[in-house]
Amino acid sequence: MAHRRPRALLALLATLLLAQLALFGAAAPARAADKLTSHASSVTVGQDGSLQVRSVLTFDGAPPNSIEQAFALREEIVNQREYVYRVSELRATAGGRDVGQVRTEGDREIITITPGGANEVEVSYRVAGASVTTPGGGTLVRWNVLQGLSVPVDQVTAEFAMPAQFSDFKCVAGPPGTEASCALADGTSASGIAPRISDGPRGAGEIVGVRIAFPAGAVASDEQVDDQWTLGRAFTGTGVPLAVALGLLALGALALFLLHRRAGRDANPSGDPIRVAEFVPVGAGVVEFKAGGEVLPGQIGTVADERVDPIDVTATIIDLAVRGHLLIVELPRRSEFAPTDWTFHRMPGDESRLQPYEKALLDALAPADGSSVQVSEIGPSISGVIPTVQNDLYDDMVDNGWYDRRPDSTRNVWNQAALILLIVGVVLTGVLAAFTTFGLTGLAVVALGLGLAFVAQEMPARTALGARLLAGLGVLRQELRSEPTDRMPKGLEYRELSEVLPYAIVLGGADRWLDAIVAADDDDAPDPTDLSWYHGPDNWHLRDLPDSLRNFITTVSGNLFAR
Repeated sequence: MAHRRPRALLALLATLLLAQLALFGAAAPARAADKLTSHASSVTVGQDGSLQVRSVLTFDGAPPNSIEQAFALREEIVNQREYVYRVSELRATAGGRDVGQVRTEGDREIITITPGGANEVEVSYRVAGASVTTPGGGTLVRWNVLQGLSVPVDQVTAEFAMPAQFSDFKCVAGPPGTEASCALADGTSASGIAPRISDGPRGAGEIVGVRIAFPAGAVASDEQVDDQWTLGRAFTGTGVPLAVALGLLALGALALFLLHRRAGRDANPSGDPIRVAEFVPVGAGVVEFKAGGEVLPGQIGTVADERVDPIDVTATIIDLAVRGHLLIVELPRRSEFAPTDWTFHRMPGDESRLQPYEKALLDALAPADGSSVQVSEIGPSISGVIPTVQNDLYDDMVDNGWYDRRPDSTRNVWNQAALILLIVGVVLTGVLAAFTTFGLTGLAVVALGLGLAFVAQEMPARTALGARLLAGLGVLRQELRSEPTDRMPKGLEYRELSEVLPYAIVLGGADRWLDAIVAADDDDAPDPTDLSWYHGPDNWHLRDLPDSLRNFITTVSGNLFAR
């Protein structure tokens, strides 16, 4: 009797425990399904290429509070291009009531489904852009009936209704972008059976899709393809964009060549070179430098390089001094390390034959009232004269028949045209690169603008008379660099050699003629006033002239355009 009591007690406890577990199990709520049992779609392909899709989503057990399905609106293809899909009329219903909320996020159309206890939800929508043109002229329908689902699905099926016989059919399944075949694809073009597909299970976010080919004319293509912007695509170097750019570049280069020949290349000289100055023999081993006086050093420089440079003005100042209208006086240095300075003195004489620009320079450097101007101070005093000097020299180029048009104004016109073309090219490059593949065309315009800027520097062309004068200047340049410097008449070396200097300063070879003046000095005594046109301090020697004059030329040229 005593052995039966423990057994009865254990049996009672076990009964109570089982009852408690049964009560707990009855009270616990049913767990929500974390996946779909099936995703069954019915797809109707329209003759216009559109798709009408109806998908039934079935849950096993209690449905989740909400799920999402996202439809991709863009799909990348080769060569930085994208198919664009348009999903419309997207809705989800359960038992006749709407259970979906639709929103667009970037390149996705998203529907949030709240089943509300329903075990079956129908999602329907319309697709445009899924029917694309194939290289052979046919149509390929490509759409993923399962895509962007936020929960896994056990079984995916789809049936297709089509307006015409298809020529090829393929089913794909797996991660987005896959081309792997799905589990079952039933239907061939020979049998005429509408395609059916089946696959599963599939994880959240995976796809199941079809690729159905139709012959030309069976189903219309409604594709929309957008090109993605890339630097390489914007400046496509093949096909039509390259051909257009090269064609434009070739035509533009031809136009620049013809423009240069017409407006930038000198006329053929019809006659002998015009000699501006020359070394004329006057005895055995003796020559004199003879300048005609019709073409002055400042004009020579402008004819030679088509520009009025500081060196042209400086050579004119020295020429005025050599011809006796001006005296250049080098001042003693205020201290050992102070810079050298000079002053100008106006000399008496006939000024009636001076050119207008020479008279303007003379008045600025040595005013008629006798006041002195130092080189270190000529910037402010001469700044108003320089534009007049330049203007007169450019007018001389036309008045003397050396150019048909003023070099400065002609260059300005073409430089402005080149600048406008460059700006147009830059803007055009930006616009074409941003919106097309013809960026190289804009770069071709930029290159032509640079080419025009180069051609503008060669303008204007010299006339036949100007070309003859330029040829004569070439002869004089060669003589200035090669003519012996020790053959001037005895006793007249300073005068003859000094007359050469303004021309040598402009055309080259000045150093050797300065050395010739030094060599003509036959004593060791200071020479502050030996030259009629250049005076130095009391202890100044002619051997100092090369350094003094080089310093003078550099200083004057630097101060001429100072403000």
